[in-house]
Amino acid sequence: MEDWEEFGDDFEQLSKDIVEKIKEQSKKALKLPRYKIVVQVSIGQMKDQGICIASRCLWATATDNYASASYQNQYIWASAIVFALYTD
Repeated sequence: MEDWEEFGDDFEQLSKDIVEKIKEQSKKALKLPRYKIVVQVSIGQMKDQGICIASRCLWATATDNYASASYQNQYIWASAIVFALYTD
């Protein structure tokens, strides 16, 4: 694989495209009109290291929730977190 720095702008745009696609699909599938959907996507290079992605939020446990998914192959890792936050 080529040097990671050569793909910086491509991966930035890829992350943004993935965020928009996830947000669009989440809104369509969930049909929750009073919820704000927030999506966080991270992509990184596999280089014999570990990674831990965490988040902290203040929210109402009765109405707010999240879902996460991850992917990896021998070259990259990717993580996506979708937050659904109820708005009055």
